[in-house]
Order: sequence, then C-alpha cells, then structure tokens
Amino acid sequence: MASSSRFALFFLVALFSLSALLCRSPVAADEQEDEADPGLVMNFYKDSCPQAEEIIREQARLLYKRHKNTAFSWIRNIFHDCAVQSCDASLLLDSTRRELSEKETDRSFGMRNFRYLEDIKEAVERECPGVVSCADILVLSAREGVVSLGGPFIPLKTGRRDGRKSRAEILEQYLPDHNESMSVVLERFAAIGIDTPGVVALLGAHSVGRTHCVKLVHRLYPEVDPNLNPDHVPHMLHKCPDPIPDPKAVQYVRNDRGTPMIFDNNYYRNILDNKGLLIVDHQLATDKRTKPFVKKMAKSNDFFFKEFSRAFTILSENNPLTGNHRLLQITFLHRMYALTLTMIPFFSTGTKGEIRKQCNMANKLH
Repeated sequence: MASSSRFALFFLVALFSLSALLCRSPVAADEQEDEADPGLVMNFYKDSCPQAEEIIREQARLLYKRHKNTAFSWIRNIFHDCAVQSCDASLLLDSTRRELSEKETDRSFGMRNFRYLEDIKEAVERECPGVVSCADILVLSAREGVVSLGGPFIPLKTGRRDGRKSRAEILEQYLPDHNESMSVVLERFAAIGIDTPGVVALLGAHSVGRTHCVKLVHRLYPEVDPNLNPDHVPHMLHKCPDPIPDPKAVQYVRNDRGTPMIFDNNYYRNILDNKGLLIVDHQLATDKRTKPFVKKMAKSNDFFFKEFSRAFTILSENNPLTGNHRLLQITFLHRMYALTLTMIPFFSTGTKGEIRKQCNMANKLH
C-alpha cells in the first residue's frame, strides 16, 4: 500500500474512533470521572495541596544554593523526559530485572542529580502525601532551574500523572543526537508541535552547563574540525587532552566561557563565531532554516526568552497522562503529524498513570 494510502486509512480510522469516543454516553463512574478531569490546568493543586508549587520552588532554590549544577540537570531532565512520547517522569525510574532505565542508556550519558528530585518529592509528601506527581515535580524543577540561572519565569500548567514503565527501548526514535542532521532535529521537535524558532530557542539551553569530552573529541582528533574557531581550539584541547577520554573522568568544556552560569543569549553569539562545542550547535548557526533566528536571538535576549518560554511550555505539555478524554478533542489535529510518524497508540493521552510514592520506582514495586 502506498504511504499516502496508509496515511488516509490511518486518519479515517483515528477520526472514526475520536467521533465514537466523543459521542458516546458516559455509563460508568470512572468514565464520568475522566470526562470531568480538567487535564493540565494552572494551579492544579490549589485545593488538594495549595503549597505544592511553593514547596517545590523553595526546595529547588535551596538545593541550587548548595549544588549549583542541579539547575543544569533539571533543565536537561525536561528534554529527556518530555520529548520521549509523554511528559510522565519515566526518565526517573530505576532499572528493574525486566526493564532498563532510560537514565542508564547511552543517550542519557552525563545525566545526574536525580537524588535531589527525591529530596523535593519527600518535602512535598510531608505536606501532601500521595497528591503531587513526580512528573509535575520534574517540570516545575526545570522551570526553577531556568529562573535560578537568570532565565525567565515561565507559567506552567500542572496535573500530570506518572508513567509506570521506562521507555528506554524507544529513546532513539524520539531524542535527536548531537550529531544528527538539522533536518532530523527539526523533524523530531515538529512531531511534538515545536517549530523552527522554538527549536533554536530550546537549544539555547546550551548557554549554561558543560559538555563532556566524550562528546567533543571527534571534533579534535585525529584532526581538528576546520569549522571550529581557531582561537577556541587551544582551550578545548587543554580541557580534552585525550583522544579516547575516560567516560568516568571529570573532563569537560564549559558550553559558554563568557557567562557559564547565566542563562542568556551569549550562546548565539558564540555559535555565530564558530565556538559551538557540538555539531548541532554549528549546524544551528549555519543552516539556512535556523540561522535567521540565531541571528535574531543573538541580538535580542528578550526575543530569546520569549521563544524559549513558548517552546518550553509546549514541551512540558507533550502528551501528558491525565485521564482526560476531552484533551483528545483539543489535541487531535495537533497530534496527527506526530501520530503518523511514530504510530503512538491514539488513546495514550487518556492513560491515567499514577502518583508515585517514590520517583525512582512504580508503586507496584514500592
């Protein structure tokens, strides 16, 4: 069957299923509850746990004061969790005898500080046991990471529930690698509704943090990548002196030597000057689809913040587990492109999930 015919068939089946779902009469109590579920809303916990967001904010700021690199970790968490099929904290699950954890895959190399999210979870549990999801904690801590580093405060909806299983086996289908072509990067983000300026803005998170030498040495050895600014190469070679670095060694280069601890638009000026560390950084500054937005963000920090906030919000709302059937009606057309690419089960948005007792394990294992 031709690809166009398969798409048409899939679209008709999905549309028929949606119509049947929206038109049926709710006959069971749990169905009535799902229909009434508001999904993601602002201040979801205002009645069930009024202090939830403030507790998360206070804990995140306290942990940042003690461990500055927590902010980088929290920002990276939201990309690695929410970009992979659903924003449901599946990233935080430990490996079991049957399932490999997402955080232990090669694609999650260098991710750390998960234990501090458990600290936040424990603080919230003391106030409101069994109410606030790890998925919401992951998203809100990422927002606090941005704010702690001088970035914008982003109003975010809450009401996510936690997934019960890891998605390690499908990471490669969703997460673009730092060596991927810009076309692949743009397609992966487009599948969850993030457009080109949004992609350029999200990659601006490379303004802070650091990159391990394991990710860089192919641009330095056996020969230096001619696209690198020659003034920046000696510093990179000093930080990464080994062609085959030990992945467990503390060998890294700061993403931005100018303002390494400030979330700002200096990243865009760096990559326009060929000082981007990763291939994706170089491509962002040279690809004709992205370069105009790189230039605009290099000139305007306000424009960068505006686009980052917009894209960050879309990412945080990717296919959440809420049990809300009405959400299908709202997001149906928006998701069709993603569905045809990934063949995600159509009703996955309506899966309820759970509120984990601990963020590193599903309740059935607790």
